[in-house]
Amino acid sequence: MRPTVHDIAATAGVSLATVDRVLNGRPGVRTVTRQKVEEAIGALGFTRDMAAVNLAKGRVYPFVFIVPQGNNSFMTKLSSEIRDAATRMRVERTSIRLVEVPPFDVDALVAAMKRVRDDKPAGVALVAIDASPVRAGIADMKAAGIPMVTLVSDVPGAGHDHYAGIDNLAAGRTAGSLMGRFLGGREGSVLVLAGSMLVRDHAERLQGFAQSMARISPTNPILPVLEGQDDPERSEKLVREALGKFQDCIGLYSLGAGNRGMIRALEHHATEKRAGALRVIAHELTPHSRAALAAGMIDAILNQDAGHEVRSAIRVLKAKADGQSVITAQERIRIDIFLNDNLPPEMEEENIHVSWS
Repeated sequence: MRPTVHDIAATAGVSLATVDRVLNGRPGVRTVTRQKVEEAIGALGFTRDMAAVNLAKGRVYPFVFIVPQGNNSFMTKLSSEIRDAATRMRVERTSIRLVEVPPFDVDALVAAMKRVRDDKPAGVALVAIDASPVRAGIADMKAAGIPMVTLVSDVPGAGHDHYAGIDNLAAGRTAGSLMGRFLGGREGSVLVLAGSMLVRDHAERLQGFAQSMARISPTNPILPVLEGQDDPERSEKLVREALGKFQDCIGLYSLGAGNRGMIRALEHHATEKRAGALRVIAHELTPHSRAALAAGMIDAILNQDAGHEVRSAIRVLKAKADGQSVITAQERIRIDIFLNDNLPPEMEEENIHVSWS
């Protein structure tokens, strides 16, 4: 049976009023008495039902998520998960507001952070850009007493409370290991398509990829990185030009978004290459990348669960707002690897006609 405040009072030999003062951090309790109550809490394994506490107090959590807008399929999914959470969390007295900014735009992100800071929310989660003005904006938030979580892409050392996302260095190393095995000792160069090297997740994936390729496939040089800005048209143009220029290219790693454009380029390239000559690894299982994996144009997809990341960010922000500890193991975001052999059943929203033209 779950322990109650009555059990704490009985174990510590104090009144319910004293237990209440200790639980709520109020003054008027001697150090020795506070220690007895805290020891009783630990011995009983007591945890507070914060939802009930906040309901009784009439407290509402106003949280803000700042994410890139545009036609990046993963970010669209992330925004959808945030909107779903906003609807779902109303019953838990949690208000979630979504703020969208242009992708890879430092000035726009910083301006949005300043506006949000002035609103004094209970917590903020954002897809960060690793730039000095963004770090300063995070510091300003923290100075204002606002809990901060970075989402998808981290800014290490910025002083925020948590990062909700995959280990991108490990994801890049995994992609490099897969690519090395797929190439099987064949000679040739490898192309890399990024969104922007301004964001930490793309930079770390490239770093990890290069580390594994140097170890497993040292004879397969990595070509200069293409930055598609998560724009399908730009990505298609860059990939088509690169595949035409580097005739020895036998591998392609798409470490960001822009996969729709990349897939169109691959479809065009397929008419000019022998089957299986180009091995392709991409990130994020979207309707377009899934269809390309099933069709054999992509060999493997590394995926992160956008819903898990949003739920993790909310849990952390609520814990910080309540002065509670974060359960680290619960907040670890896993990296899923999908091949044509282990594709999960299609979700209802993915059961659509996919066109790459």
